[in-house]
Amino acid sequence: QEHLVESGGGLVQPGGSLRLSCTASTFYLEYYAVGWFRQAPGKEREEVSCISSNTGARTTYLDSVKGRFTISRDNAKNTVFLQMNDLKFEDTGLYYCAATILSRKYWGQGTQVTVSV
Repeated sequence: QEHLVESGGGLVQPGGSLRLSCTASTFYLEYYAVGWFRQAPGKEREEVSCISSNTGARTTYLDSVKGRFTISRDNAKNTVFLQMNDLKFEDTGLYYCAATILSRKYWGQGTQVTVSV
């Protein structure tokens, strides 16, 4: 069974920063495109950012996080990161990563991000 683990979530004040990690333990993540998604209470899950496989040359971002969030990958660590700066209340949610290759998609269990005073 393929296994993805997210970490790095927590409670942060508005304007603060967090770095999320998505690590694969049973497969080589570098061959997969990886996306970060979030779901706030009462809202549908949305894609926050995505990075292409291998070198990660292509990235995409949700409009509301552009300029504040940065996705990157370290294939030697089998990990994809999401650096989140200038966090806002509306960034609160459960953040998931998903690894995709062809028709296969694997999800992690999520890490909670709460932005509050």
